[in-house]
Amino acid sequence: MKKSKQISKKRVQRTATKQRSVLPEAGGAWPLIGHLHQLGRSQPAHIALGNMAEKYGPIFTIWLGVHQTIIASSWEMVKECFTTNDKAFANRPKGLALEILGYNYAVVGFSPYGPFWRQVRKMVTLEVLSNHHLETLKHIREAEVNDSIKEIHKLLVKNNKVLLEMERWLGCTALNIICRMVVGQRYGKATTKVENDKNEQCRKAFRKFMDLSGEFVVSDALPYLRWLDVGGSEEAMKKTAKELDDVTKEWLEEHKQRKISGGVKEHQDFMDVMLSIVTDDDETSSYDVDTIVKATCLIDECIHGSCRNTNFLYYFLQVKESDMKILVYLQAILKETMRLYPAAPLLVPHELMEDCTLVGYHVPVGTRLIVNLPKLHRDPNVWVDPSEFRPERFLTTHKDVDVRGQNFELIPFGSGRRMCPGISFALQVTQLTLATLLHAFEISSPSNEPVDMTENGGLTNPKATPLEVYLTPRLHAQVYA
Repeated sequence: MKKSKQISKKRVQRTATKQRSVLPEAGGAWPLIGHLHQLGRSQPAHIALGNMAEKYGPIFTIWLGVHQTIIASSWEMVKECFTTNDKAFANRPKGLALEILGYNYAVVGFSPYGPFWRQVRKMVTLEVLSNHHLETLKHIREAEVNDSIKEIHKLLVKNNKVLLEMERWLGCTALNIICRMVVGQRYGKATTKVENDKNEQCRKAFRKFMDLSGEFVVSDALPYLRWLDVGGSEEAMKKTAKELDDVTKEWLEEHKQRKISGGVKEHQDFMDVMLSIVTDDDETSSYDVDTIVKATCLIDECIHGSCRNTNFLYYFLQVKESDMKILVYLQAILKETMRLYPAAPLLVPHELMEDCTLVGYHVPVGTRLIVNLPKLHRDPNVWVDPSEFRPERFLTTHKDVDVRGQNFELIPFGSGRRMCPGISFALQVTQLTLATLLHAFEISSPSNEPVDMTENGGLTNPKATPLEVYLTPRLHAQVYA
């Protein structure tokens, strides 16, 4: 009996010792800046961190200036973070972009975890992103995609083929869909040169928002250097924030005036709904009503694309959302695209709100977490030939793997309580847009050269070279004209 107690005591001591120990730390840290010098080279951060994972394992820590940060790149580690420790990791770290561009952290995706975040996320989920609401607005998505296709056909009247910049076209199509759902109007509606220039400025501001949101800022790692504005990031963010605020302020005033005048719309858009729900009496928030409405309606455009000839699309006169369920190979293409090139290769960082135990190690409050998706998505223990583009894997060996946060080997939208709430919307828009484009046109690259897939850093994983393709109409394409 005495011997049994001694053995049990030793086990408890070993467990306690392991829990008090710290996660492995990458070598090469410098005083003050930590490991920043290893990430500030020519290659994107997710590639540099992936190379470090080869040496230090699927979970390790680095110092981003004064902030200790966990880098996770295996599904087992990520699953423990977003299940067992999901609430502990539910906070967002503060940063310059989130402060300036996000209305001082009022944008729901960047807000600190708490009552305000829960209230706004619930409102967004119920009033915009619920399956029922998305179904009632599918006519908007179909109409905007078809209108975008018709614009290409207008260009084809004078030419046999059109050179199209895919990122711009996809972005404009998505932005028009989102604008009609959120504020009830197309961003691209213009009848004069002045209006057209204004729309172009708006588009560029939204694009700049995404670029700046994912940009590394020295003062985020070394707060005491903010006054220097190294690289001019703060100045650029303030300029973009002003441009975006001018846009959202104009939308807000139009909605307020219509409400005051008693104007009636057939369908309320999201800004209408927010103006009827949000009041100054809300005790969960320190923000005024206008700020909450503008911040919540601030548009995050995220579009994934892939071009591949799919002959089965010929059978439809015009592609509808109801067709998507039978386009299984198209869905496989999108999954494989998101696996290899997730929109945000490094998920938006999390910050630990309380001490926790992670894979047996003690992790102190305030530690940050970054999930390296390309490394996780290309795990050779999970995926055969992980760097090869093989959509067929999602029809065979991985046919049951989804992207909705429950299969941790593929989480392009994140997982847990801070995962992207717009998964269904993003998939609907992407599937419909790509299917319609493939149905209407033959697609080829200039000179039939391979597409340059070299990546740059940034929140939306931009390519180093914009993707341009030639479009020529298919025989049945007159249905879109």
